[in-house]
Amino acid sequence: MPDFQGSGTAEDPWVLNTPPGGSQYQVHRDETAEPPALVCQVGTTKLSYQLRCIDDLHAMLKAYGDWMPLGNADEQKPAAPGTVEAWARADDNPVGGWYGLRKGYRGRFANYVPPVLEALGLVELEHNARNNRMRAL
Repeated sequence: MPDFQGSGTAEDPWVLNTPPGGSQYQVHRDETAEPPALVCQVGTTKLSYQLRCIDDLHAMLKAYGDWMPLGNADEQKPAAPGTVEAWARADDNPVGGWYGLRKGYRGRFANYVPPVLEALGLVELEHNARNNRMRAL
């Protein structure tokens, strides 16, 4: 399990690192949002994803049964097929499209959500300089 701080609330957010370890960011659950959100604060930028992404991503990885590349990409760039990022945008995922809630900032799912699952003990996540992968535990 990685070293991280916080309890995941707005008052005490998780303090996590991106998979390559180059950037630190804060994350908390906002269950009062509509829909409930996972809010990521990256410097002055706020990104948010549907909170259900934690359970949905874990279930998908368990069903997949192997390592899956992250494939991190901005919203304006296509996600490589067969990656976590592509799944988070796919029409056939459990929400029928983007998990990202803020237009223009819906990408980078594979950069900010996997460390949350790792902190929760749900996945194993690689921490290489590039081309990281994850798998369900």
